Amino acid sequence: MTHPTPDVQVPTATDFDEIAELIGDAFHNPFDAEVREVERGTFEPDRALLVRDRGRAVAHASAFTRTLTVPGATVAAAHVTLVAVAVTHRRRGLLSALMRRQLREIHDAGREPVAVLWASEGRIYPRFGYGLATQRLVIDCPATTEVGLPEPASAPGTLRLADPVASQPELARVYDRVRPDRPGWSDRDDRWWRYVLADPAAWRGGATTRRALLHEGPDGVDGYALWRTRDEWDERGPRGQVRVDEVVAAGPEAYLALWRTLFSIDLTRQLSCARVAVDEPLLRLVDEPRRLGAQLVDALWVRVVDVPAALAARRYATAVDVVVEVTDELLPENTGRWRLTGGPTGAVCVRTDDPAELACDVRGLGELYLGGVAPAALAAAGRLRELRPGALAAAGPAFGWHRAPAAMEVF
Repeated sequence: MTHPTPDVQVPTATDFDEIAELIGDAFHNPFDAEVREVERGTFEPDRALLVRDRGRAVAHASAFTRTLTVPGATVAAAHVTLVAVAVTHRRRGLLSALMRRQLREIHDAGREPVAVLWASEGRIYPRFGYGLATQRLVIDCPATTEVGLPEPASAPGTLRLADPVASQPELARVYDRVRPDRPGWSDRDDRWWRYVLADPAAWRGGATTRRALLHEGPDGVDGYALWRTRDEWDERGPRGQVRVDEVVAAGPEAYLALWRTLFSIDLTRQLSCARVAVDEPLLRLVDEPRRLGAQLVDALWVRVVDVPAALAARRYATAVDVVVEVTDELLPENTGRWRLTGGPTGAVCVRTDDPAELACDVRGLGELYLGGVAPAALAAAGRLRELRPGALAAAGPAFGWHRAPAAMEVF
């Protein structure tokens, strides 16, 4: 059946309640009044796209205006979010219409060379050029001495419990201190800290309100953890849970002290954390790493919107001079051969007629962008092609970075 071209509109702030209802239905998790107000606080109506059918909202996509840490730099990135199509309007091309228009508008605005998102299902977004750029570990393990952590090597700092909202300035200082060194983390202004620290009852899953644990070193607060607990007992006694949202530390002493506390909370027997970096130091600190129960899953997906601007914006681990041929069906301006020259201190990317040495589609470029996958691994999967023998070995190491990309928050 042929369906008419959808009428895509830019909504206003007054449309948010209807959009929230659509999103809640699509994700089988309706927004209650408290959640709706939290989500309203970050909504950017001028960046949203809405499709109506006979006056009813049936499809929507939006983006947040934020920056993203990339290897050696930060870059403006459209944080794509709130994407949904009503169950009555699937298979009508509505998602494609929204994604294509959104990418075109981001490209033509010229402010954000990349877009980033969390995928509800991994099969959806590669067809729009998004590549899996960041993976994460989910840990679910015994919060007991079965997962042993070492004693501190030096005199420890001090730990104190604090109200997360009241501690926001201290949390922000630590986060901003650590963020430049971790690709995949997004900036947080006051608006985003309000969102991150919001604690609606519907988000707690039967657990306590969120708590903050602060570590103070010689120069003040240098680490924090955001966490909650859930009470549980059986005939053998307590089996409470510790649910960790974030652990951010500016040094190894604070990091170890925070995790030692989280693993030793009285009356708890289980600890979980859903967003753990693949190079998380915790994996090297515990004496029984298998007991962490770590599972590798996808996290951030990156879409390169402006090839030369995106490649020039990040830094490279080693000197690089390579011609890459890129194909992009949705944004043909990106298709062609590009010479990338750069290194740890800067980069330039320009169109060229020189013979290509490597080739990939724009999805593959997104996978490489944050340094989370080795080009050789991408080539082994058939996603990157070597056109000049030796080019992969010569240029490949440059695309890595000394820290793996990580995903700190879902947006």
